[in-house]
Amino acid sequence: MFESLIGLVAIIALFVIISRQQNRIGLIERELGALRSLVLSGVVPPVAKPPEQAATDGKTDAVPVAAAAADIASSAVSEPAVAETPTAGTPTTETESPPGEIVSGPWSAGEAPKAVEPVEPAVAARAPGKPDIETALGTRWAVWVGGIALALGGLFLIRYTIEAGIFGPGVRLTMAAVLGLVLVAGGEFIRRTGFKVPVQGVAGAYIPAILTAAGAFILFGTVYAAHGIYGFIGPALAFTLLGAIGVATIAAALVHGQALAGIGLVGAMVTPVLIASQAPNPWALFGYLAIVLAATGVIARMRDWKALMAAAFFGTGIWTILYMTDAPGVNLSAILFIDAVTLAILAFVWLGGHRDETARAFDWPSIVPGLFVAFSALGLSVDPVFAAAGYALPGAAILAAMVAVALYRPLALPLLYAAGLATVLIYLGIIPPTSIASDFSAGALGVDGLPLATSNGLTQRIGIALGLVFIGAGLWAARKFAASSWLRSASWAASGVIVPLVILLALWFTFGNLDRDFVYAAVAALLVVVFAAGGEWIARAEGPPLKGGMAVSFALSGAAVAGLLMLHMAFDSGWTAILLGAAAIVPALATRWRSYPVLGWISVGAVIAVLGRVAFDPTIVGAEFLSTTPVFNWLLPGYGVPALASGFAAWQLARTTNGRPRLAMEAAAALFALLTVAMLVRHAMHGGVIDTGAMTLAEQAIYTLIAIGAGAILVAIDMRSPSSVLRYGSMAAGVVSVALIVIRHFVVLNPLFTDESTGRIPVFNLLFLAYLLPAVAAGGLALYIRDKRPKWYAQMLALVAAVLAFTYATLSVRRLFKGEFIGLWSGLGQLETYTYSALWLVIGVALLTAGVWLKSQVLRIASAVLIAIAVLKVFLFDMSELEGVLRALSFIGLGAVLIGIGLFYQRLLTRAAKENG
Repeated sequence: MFESLIGLVAIIALFVIISRQQNRIGLIERELGALRSLVLSGVVPPVAKPPEQAATDGKTDAVPVAAAAADIASSAVSEPAVAETPTAGTPTTETESPPGEIVSGPWSAGEAPKAVEPVEPAVAARAPGKPDIETALGTRWAVWVGGIALALGGLFLIRYTIEAGIFGPGVRLTMAAVLGLVLVAGGEFIRRTGFKVPVQGVAGAYIPAILTAAGAFILFGTVYAAHGIYGFIGPALAFTLLGAIGVATIAAALVHGQALAGIGLVGAMVTPVLIASQAPNPWALFGYLAIVLAATGVIARMRDWKALMAAAFFGTGIWTILYMTDAPGVNLSAILFIDAVTLAILAFVWLGGHRDETARAFDWPSIVPGLFVAFSALGLSVDPVFAAAGYALPGAAILAAMVAVALYRPLALPLLYAAGLATVLIYLGIIPPTSIASDFSAGALGVDGLPLATSNGLTQRIGIALGLVFIGAGLWAARKFAASSWLRSASWAASGVIVPLVILLALWFTFGNLDRDFVYAAVAALLVVVFAAGGEWIARAEGPPLKGGMAVSFALSGAAVAGLLMLHMAFDSGWTAILLGAAAIVPALATRWRSYPVLGWISVGAVIAVLGRVAFDPTIVGAEFLSTTPVFNWLLPGYGVPALASGFAAWQLARTTNGRPRLAMEAAAALFALLTVAMLVRHAMHGGVIDTGAMTLAEQAIYTLIAIGAGAILVAIDMRSPSSVLRYGSMAAGVVSVALIVIRHFVVLNPLFTDESTGRIPVFNLLFLAYLLPAVAAGGLALYIRDKRPKWYAQMLALVAAVLAFTYATLSVRRLFKGEFIGLWSGLGQLETYTYSALWLVIGVALLTAGVWLKSQVLRIASAVLIAIAVLKVFLFDMSELEGVLRALSFIGLGAVLIGIGLFYQRLLTRAAKENG
């Protein structure tokens, strides 16, 4: 049913197309006759004007012959080998065939047609319109469907003869082979006799290529049927024939286009699947793949077909990985052979010749062999079966070969990335307890919890060798490309730094002493010197020299990381934190001689490392080794040295490179200074223990005072040396202190709610420390920054200072009546209640006075709010709770205060009016 439907549709479409093409051919013949007459008579055909212009000119007559000639002249732009005779003052126009395309057509066998006389440039430059649906159906779709129909027809013919029993298997296969050969020969005949589609946009419907592809398809099916279905030929012959057909099809693509090469490559890569064998020979498989890959590489190189080359590498890589899944029976030599062939074809065939290596940074088809070859090396090194067989050394050799090819062919830069990634994964895999392992027999790559059996002396020696390979090649190539390609130079420098550092870290974790190991520390120190010297060596080759580009940044950053590892390997935790903090000075001092941008960021990196170190262990040396002596213990140098070093580094950077690293170091100096004081306070208040015990109000008060003081210090420093970090850092310190006051002083740790002891001393007690001192500090800071910070910030601090003072006075009154413990649940007395009213009125008047004197609107508003609260308390609470003289005094005092406030405001307004008048 399906075959009949295809045939019916094809017949109808073919009939319509033929009839339409006959009409068009007749029209073209008439137009060519008219043009020939004009050319022979020597008359230059007039240019046909557009209908709009003709109507404007009032010309109603039209010459059919001239119009036909103009039509032909305009379409001649898209035809090959049409040359115009240059005239004086007229530019020469010439249209050529696309490069590599065969000039064909019925006229190519004989003499080329004579050149058409010059036409107006406007007409000659007029591009032909897009092909319509009829053109598409009659050219592209007809050819494509025809090619598919031929291929299917051959298969259907074989199927019909089988079902009808007309011929025997041998005759049927012979007929199919003859049909395939006839199609290939027909395509070659049409190509040689001259054929070209003269319609723009339909070059993809190249009939010789489609006929050749259909013939190759039928030949593939014939050989496979002869072997797989009928058994006429053995596996060796079938394998050879299918490979030959595939390679021949790829070779035919030189004259028929890349699509045919793709068909041949697919057939060649599928051939080993089609041919089954009881005893597969890996050398036959990989020898065959090597031949196909080499042939494809040569053809792809000649035509610069990147997609074809990438597909060939992909197919070879897939076969290599599939072969390695049969881990116990794998032939190591075969794997090494195909990897070597892949790298050789990449280096000497695909990337060989005189390619312009400066046009682009890398060649994208190189990504495919890089991934597959690196994956095979990774499997040889980490798979348990391969590792037990001692294949780690060949795997390392493959990785070294990839680095060598990337060094020899700069366009093969993806090989460097792949080799580096595989090496990193291998040596991360030897670190217990999270080892990276693969099981090729199950086709999986995963992570398990056991170290691999390859964690032995061989792994250690291979790691050292690979590290040296990456260091040497990386630094040398980074210098080589420093002036020509920043991407290549940075890539080589990064690989020459990252891979050796990962290997060193993995070997230290696996074979070294994690507490203290001077051997590995010496190796790390040596890497510091090598990377620092390498960075300077690369910088001298830059253009302009010593600008400190990406490659230099990678090298110097590697030196910094190696120094970090050296400190951890050679010293205990306490000295590591101190020395690491002090190390921030070194790159800052280096900016006196070199203005590399990375130096400042290395100082920032050292500070970040110290922060991570103290976050992991805030006690610096461990809780069990921290002394209980106040102030003079490991906390002082552990937090103080990074603070001093950060401050010095910021000072140094401000005088050399400046920029954002300087701001970051200023922030770090302020942060570590705060942490130093805070940690010492907590240590002292908890008896030498800083990681246990609940926070008290006294401790929180000290932290609040530190935050307010830090804000004031940052403002003072900013006034002398303006900095956005200091500006916003000071405001952040103030906002944090206000948040601590609101949340912890007023709510969480308020002794009115916690009933915490306020102390036995009448004045210098907990209330003095937690409320009065912060009130004075916040008020003083608000007064100090009035003209130095935004208005809202100063008003916020002034308001908090007023509320703190109010809270201190109120709680002090309660302590006067209740004693050391002032919990709310102990109740209120009548005299205490009256005292609050009087106190709040007095504080309100004091705030009003201060607001007028300081010209602070926020204090005046606070006084108004407090007095309003006092009024509400008197009318709503005192009236019902107080009795006798206390009730009367409450109202009398309230009235007197309110009248006094009114008189005060009247005098204030009168004075203001006189000054303005």
